[in-house]
Amino acid sequence: MKATSRHAGHRQALADKVAASGVKHLKTLEAIATVPRHAFMDAGLHAQAYEDSALPIGHQQTISKPSVVARMIELLHKNKNPLGRVLEIGTGCGYQAAVLSLLAAEVYSIERIRPLHDLARAKLRPFRIHNLRLIYGDGILGLPQVAPFDAIILAAAGLGIPDALLDQLAIGGRLIAPVARNANAQQLLLIERVSSQRYQRTALDEVFFVPLQSGVI
Repeated sequence: MKATSRHAGHRQALADKVAASGVKHLKTLEAIATVPRHAFMDAGLHAQAYEDSALPIGHQQTISKPSVVARMIELLHKNKNPLGRVLEIGTGCGYQAAVLSLLAAEVYSIERIRPLHDLARAKLRPFRIHNLRLIYGDGILGLPQVAPFDAIILAAAGLGIPDALLDQLAIGGRLIAPVARNANAQQLLLIERVSSQRYQRTALDEVFFVPLQSGVI
């Protein structure tokens, strides 16, 4: 992805805010400083694009806080190794997929809401990202025909992690997802697949995401 010099100061300022939030992974910070976040939202929200805040993108969905995007992507990295094949559940407007494309060999992103899938496709088209594939479908089912994945990231919170996604995680791979603890609280859950039958789970930061839902609309 080639970023223009326009808004470069805003992008770097955003990366600095993300670093101040505690994200230390340099390649992730560089990706945040490269992707023009305003390009993934309506013109009326451009003035807020480089704030560290979640913003609406329509259809009761949001573009996540950049610091949360970066924190989740940082957690996907193991021993600072580059990411291989990544699956994203919940394309939304395409911003996180664009960031991931700078850090992974291959990115597959699934969106269940057709207008958002079409929006992300339109927003991403000018960047001509060669290693990103957008799929319209039910993210809870994953993408078994492409599995296994070295990393899986969910942009919506369920009561647990769908079995299909656990099955599609490569041995040694990492999955990061928000999980609802109750009606009012969610937290990030990091899952590492240690062997074919064994997973290691680590509960992390409190977060707030839209709910994970099945089916397509």
